[in-house]
This record gives sequence, structure tokens and C-alpha cells, in this order.
Amino acid sequence: MADHNHVDLHVSKFETPVKLKTLSLVLVAIGLLTFVIGLMKNPDRLWTSYLVAFFFFSCLGLSGLFWVALNNTANTGWSVTIRRFAEATTSFIPWIFGGGLVLLLGFKKLYIWADPLAVAANPVVQAKTAYLNTGFFLVRLFVFVVGALIFRAIIVGNSLKQDQTGDDNLTRKNISPSVAFLVFFALMFSFFSVDLLMSLLPTWYSTIYGIYTFAGLFQAGIAFLAIVVVLMKKHGFVKGYVTDEHQHDVAKYLKGFTVFWAYIAFSQFMLMWYANLPEETEFYIMRSLGGWMSISTGLLIFRFVVPFLALLPRAAKRSDSNLIAVSVLVLIMQYVDIYWLVYPNFFDGQVVFGLWEIGIFAGFAGLFLLCITSFWSKNSLVPLKDPRLHEAIHHHVAY
Repeated sequence: MADHNHVDLHVSKFETPVKLKTLSLVLVAIGLLTFVIGLMKNPDRLWTSYLVAFFFFSCLGLSGLFWVALNNTANTGWSVTIRRFAEATTSFIPWIFGGGLVLLLGFKKLYIWADPLAVAANPVVQAKTAYLNTGFFLVRLFVFVVGALIFRAIIVGNSLKQDQTGDDNLTRKNISPSVAFLVFFALMFSFFSVDLLMSLLPTWYSTIYGIYTFAGLFQAGIAFLAIVVVLMKKHGFVKGYVTDEHQHDVAKYLKGFTVFWAYIAFSQFMLMWYANLPEETEFYIMRSLGGWMSISTGLLIFRFVVPFLALLPRAAKRSDSNLIAVSVLVLIMQYVDIYWLVYPNFFDGQVVFGLWEIGIFAGFAGLFLLCITSFWSKNSLVPLKDPRLHEAIHHHVAY
């Protein structure tokens, strides 16, 4: 490693701590137990909590592939040493298809368009059955997840292959599939979010719903990446390869997409408020009744105002404790945001939260932890043979 002209470089082999692995397995067990009991005792709460947790962790998994593809397309060198942290989240993508199939068991509980009797009684929904039907939903889910898996196999596969062969051409070969994935993702994730979330209220529509959910996905994905960067750096796993400079730039991304989320959220609200059309405003009316108004206000404050202000100073971006606190807050608000998109469709004016939501979330969290820790334990935490490695090592943030 002396050829990088750096006196203190070290990458530790990641081995999943026994306590962390045990915790992950316990969380999975809690999730499975909650799922089984929920099927028998409270299927309504089970499926709403399942949908929220499923979409939350699907977004985290997909955000990693989007981050890698974005940086490959831009041919950035500074992010090379933190790429493996994002690549690890993509190991959850295979579970998206399996989770989607499980969701089919609760389709009639969640989607009125999956119930022929409900469709027959609603002319508006009946007019949308060419798109909103179980068969076409499965086709779209299959295309999206299989497509994401293929792109992951190529993009992440080339990255890992380079660790073995040292072939510089693999970096160049990753540009074209990364560009293709960004185009594919822009279209198919819109379908994914519309299918799973917007169609819960099939009489309502929004032309920027996919962009709104993407803004939340990437903001939360960067928040998770920021936490991993801080912890890996703090515990010396990637000594010299990941520094305060990388942390600073990740924090800038987080601040930037905090603003982007707020911009898209305001744009969607403002256009519907100004037009004042009944078929558009019903979505926001439902979220202004009872306890939902407090959550709507909380999203504005804790997903935009607090993170934005907390990340404004240069020193704040380089503070480990501050960045972790802000990132945890963003991840919590990502869950609250998805919860806010789902639950008002089923509980008018009533905010409900309890063991069902906690148990199902715990199960998905345990599965997600098992996926990323397994990836890190099998692969180097830093792509040491990437030809742009020197750029990352000597990266310096000027502003």
C-alpha cells in the first residue's frame, strides 16, 4: 500500500460480531412470530405494518444500487473508498421479490382494486382495472426486481471481480450499465411506488408521486450510508481510506436531498391546494384530520427544517455525533413518511401504532442486517484495485 504515498493505510477484515448476528436473528424471529400471530389475530394491522416496513427496507436496498450507479456514471473518484458500504445494501434486493409475493396474501386487505366486488361497486376504480389488476402488478414487480438483480449482478459483480483480477477496464465497463440502470430505475421505481402506495387510494392520483417517493428513498439511503461511514471510520475498519473529507461530502449529499425532498413535497401539495379539485385534495384532507395533522406538521419540521439547519455549518458535517443523530432522525422520518402515506387510507383521523408495527419492522431490520453484514464479511471493505483509489485517498473538501 506504500505506492499510494500514504503512511497510514489499513483495511480490516470485517467479521460479524456474535452479538450483532444474534441480535439480527432474534429480530427476524420476532418478525416471523408477529407475522404468524397477526395473520390469526389482527390481519388488518398486520398488512399495513408489513407494507410500511417492506417499502422502507426495499428503499434502503435500492438506494445503494442507485448511489453506486450514479457515481459510476459521473466517474467520481472520491467515493471509491465508501462504495462497498452502499454495495452491501443491494444484497437486500433479492428479498424484495419474495416480500412482494408474501404481500399478495394480503392484497384484498390493502387494495380495493384486488377485490372484484369492491371494483364492481366503484366506477372510478373500475375504469382503472386495465392497469390495477393483480396479474399486471406481478408482471411489473417481476420486471422491476429481476431487472434490478441483473443490473446488480453486472455493476456490483464487476466491482467485486476487480478485487480479484485488478482489471482497470472493469471500471470503464461499469459506466454503460450504470447509465442504463438510472434510466430503468427512473421508470420502474415510479411504477413500484405507485403500485404499492398510491394505489391504496385508487381514486386519487399525483403526477409526481414517483419523484416524491424517490426523494425519500435517496435521502434515507444517504442517511444510512452516513451512519456506516462514521462507524467504519470511527472503529478503524478503513483507516486512512475513509476520512472526514468523505464524511463531509456524504453529509453535503444528505443536506442537498433534504432540500430536494422538501421541494418535491411542497410542489405536490401546492399544486393540489391551488387547483382545489376534489379528486386531488382528498389525499391531503385525510391527512389533516385528527392526529394526522400533527404527523403532517412533524414531517415538515423533522424531515426538512431540523436536518437542514443541523447540517448547515461545515463543522456539523464533520461531527460524528451530529451526523449520526441527524441521519437517525432522517431514517425515523422516512418510516414516518411511509406510515403517513399508508395508514390514513385505513384509519380515518386515528393514529395507531403499537406492537404490530414494531414487531414487523424488527423482522425486516434483522433480515437487512444479516444481508449487509454477510456481504461485508465476504468482501473487502475497500475496492483496493480500483484505478481511482488514489483520488479517494487524497480527497479534500474545499468548501
